[in-house]
Parts: sequence; C-alpha cells; structure tokens
Amino acid sequence: MNPISAPRGTRDVYPPESARWNRLEADCRDIAQRFGYGEIRTPIFEATELFRRGVGETTDIVEKEMYTFLDKAGRSMTLRPELTAGVVRALLEHKLLAQGAQRLYYIGPFFRYERPQAGRYRQAHQFGVECFGVPGAEADVEVIQIAAMLIARYGIGEAALNINSVGDPVCRPRYREALLAHFRPHAAELSTDSQRRLERNPLRILDSKDPQDASFVATAPTMIEHLCDDCRAHFDALRRYLDALGLTYEVNPRIVRGLDYYTRTVFEFVSSAIGSQGTVCGGGRYDGLVAELGGPPTPGVGFGLGLERFLMVVEKVAGEHLPPRRGIQAIALGEAARERLIAIVGALRERSAEPAFADWQDRKLTAHFKTADRNNARWAVILGDQELAQDQIVLRDLLAREDRQLPLVASAAEVARLLVEATG
Repeated sequence: MNPISAPRGTRDVYPPESARWNRLEADCRDIAQRFGYGEIRTPIFEATELFRRGVGETTDIVEKEMYTFLDKAGRSMTLRPELTAGVVRALLEHKLLAQGAQRLYYIGPFFRYERPQAGRYRQAHQFGVECFGVPGAEADVEVIQIAAMLIARYGIGEAALNINSVGDPVCRPRYREALLAHFRPHAAELSTDSQRRLERNPLRILDSKDPQDASFVATAPTMIEHLCDDCRAHFDALRRYLDALGLTYEVNPRIVRGLDYYTRTVFEFVSSAIGSQGTVCGGGRYDGLVAELGGPPTPGVGFGLGLERFLMVVEKVAGEHLPPRRGIQAIALGEAARERLIAIVGALRERSAEPAFADWQDRKLTAHFKTADRNNARWAVILGDQELAQDQIVLRDLLAREDRQLPLVASAAEVARLLVEATG
C-alpha cells in the first residue's frame, strides 16, 4: 500500500522547526500587544460571497485561487484566501464598532490555489493587524511601526519600506481614465489577463507580474500625479510621521497591492534575500471595506505578514539559529532508577515551567545524551544503581559538560525543588 502524502502545496512543521514558529508567533503577539492590539480568531471557512464582495471580483484571488465548495445544505463556502474580510464580518456580526475604535491582530492559516514555490504554499500562515475607526495617517504609521519592529527584532536590516497612495473614490476615477488612455492603444500587446482586466479594472494591470506587460506598466501614469487634495494631505502626513519615527522609506508609485479594497496608503517591506518574490510584509488602508460588507462607513488600515516567507528571509539573512537550550533530560539507568525517577520527573513538571524530557527505554548513556541533544535540553539528571547506592543524583550541565551531585532525599518533591534551584 502506497503511503499517503501531504497535499501538494502544504507542509508539516515538526521539531525542531516548530520551535522557530513558536518563537515567531510569540514575538508577533508580544509586539502587537505592546501597541494595544487584541487577538481575534475567525473561522477558516466563510460564505463565498464574503470574499467576492470584500476582496473584489476582478482580483486573481477570487477569479483563480479560491478553494470553494458546496456544503451539505448546498451553500457555497470558501476556505479563507485572506483574513481581513472575515475580521470585518466578525466586527459587524458582534457589533464591536459600537464600542469605538478596534485594534486587532490575528495569526492563522489561509488558502490559495496557486503554483507552489519558495515561500508560497496553498496552505500558508499569516500574522496581521487591523486598526478600525481611526481615519488619520497616525493609524497608518502605527501599523507600519508594528511590522518594522518585528523585522528589526529578527535582524533583517536590509528590508526596505516602500510606500504609495492609491487614492480614494474621489480621485481614482480620474486615474482610471488616465490608465485607460495609456493602455488601450496597446491592448493587443498586453497579456491575456491584462486584456481581460483592461475595461473592468485597469488598476489590476499595474499589479501584473507577466513580462509581456512590464514595459507598458513601467511607463504608465502614477496615482500620485492624480491625487485629490485630501488624499495628498493624508500622504504628506504619512511621510511626516514616518520621518518623525526615524523610519526610512521609499515612495514607490507602482505599489497597488493585490486586493480591490485598498484606498490611500499602501505599503510593503521588501527583501532581496529570497529572490524576486521579495515582499516580506504588505498592507495599507481600506476605508471602504466595512461599508462594502454592509456596515457603517468606517476607516481601516492593516497589514499581513506571511510566516513561511518571513522565516525564509530570517534564515537567509541571519542564518538558522536554534533556540536556547531549555529544560532537563531525565536519564534512568536500570529498572530501580526508573521507578524512582518517574516520581521525580512528575514533581518537576508540576513545579517548573521549563520542560522535563524523559525517555524510559533501557539504552546506553551515550544514546540518552543524543536524545537530550535532539530535545535541545540544557541539563541532564542521571540516576543509576551507583547513584541509588550513594543516595545521590547526578545533574549534568550539557553545555559545560560538568557534573555535580545532589542528595537523593526521600521526597520526590524535595528532589525536584533541589533540581529547580540548581538549574535556576
């Protein structure tokens, strides 16, 4: 019988790699909470209409990449291809906006049917933040700083911040006409996707990665040239605030992002560490999304950061670093030692927040030490017939390769206390 493999475009995460994921997720939570953001968790699947209305009918996500199915009641459901639309749905369903501005973050999987490649999977994972109810550029800079702090914490100093403005419903129609005037004379030379988008949504052409479109995109008019007074004032404020925080950036008029709901500010942190697909984190403002999904007019801004891609960049830039060694590996040499050590390990697990590892098989001491190395244990506690006869237990420092003896007192809880103190 052939073994069953994970579906194409998905992957398993297991030790020691899962430790890197745990650390990253903990750092995401720590930084978001420093800014006053609380965690929100939404369903992995939602009504298909949520994404058609929220993400946009003309996006690649809706047109090509969604995992959509009929449930047993015949309703169209979709595995979430992004998380912002679900957050907005939850805000409206639970009337959270009535409480005032909402600052939320999430960590979880999303699903897109696309060709798997380095850092891109059909099931991927994302950390994101969303700030609702704050119309000014102060909120834009706030979410950008969250991303910048996470990137700095991991030593990705070469990641560059690019910013742009994509306008709003006041000035975007003028820009749309300028794009049509630019692209229409070259319609037959555009890629098939861009020809299809030309009349429906020419802004999507600017996001094309097809080499056939590159020269036409490069010479297209920019949105910044067509901003209305309010959008220009918002963009100018964004730049002033970034300067005030000392965050360096580059104005990149070709950033449009891949979703229809963006307005005004869009931004990306890009890195060359993983080649041409260099976006580490991207986001922007979406002041019309809440109203598009049936709520009151509500400003919003946020970003999404792919965990797989981020960890790839970290490994390329900073190298792969194992987390610090932690915890105690319990090593029993013989049946009598095992009987005694089981109670001590149980007491350790109740008393200490550090992990206590145990492999109760009869093996040579060197094999147990190899297990301790795989577990990334900091200490080993060793008990055998000789130690039992001397009423002692050996504590080995696995970094310094030094031993010390502790008294093997009658109470397992007291031995555990001595071990916790000794490994302090």
